[in-house]
Amino acid sequence: MKIYKVTKDKKRYLDLLLLADEQESMIDRYLGRGTMYALNDNGIKAACVVTDEGGGILEIKNLAVLPVFQRKGYGRRMVEFLKETYRGTYKILQAGTGESPLTVPFYEACGFKRSHIIENFFTDNYDHPIFEAGVQLKDMVYLQLNL
Repeated sequence: MKIYKVTKDKKRYLDLLLLADEQESMIDRYLGRGTMYALNDNGIKAACVVTDEGGGILEIKNLAVLPVFQRKGYGRRMVEFLKETYRGTYKILQAGTGESPLTVPFYEACGFKRSHIIENFFTDNYDHPIFEAGVQLKDMVYLQLNL
């Protein structure tokens, strides 16, 4: 298993990124300024994009694992990689996600704690309703982990 930085042609991973953020115009908001990583384990299994949000905060903007490889530790391995890579450079690793029964428990299992909420983020910023595990996403839930 190898995780490497993607430095050019990040859009070649668009289909994967769209699994975690299903509107391309929203991905475009952070892809150019973000640092992208891909996880290769006999083929690409996961990708993530992180951004410097200032004040010692590194934010996971996108963390996607191919559906057939979900729940096999790839997402957790990517989070561990980020913790190892950025510990000492940033104070906080942050992730924003919808109030989903899939993603919030994942981040909590990785050691993140709920920090704050941006109400109506998904209904105000996306051009269509977003559903995950049968739940319509409305508010952005931020979770943080001290590095």
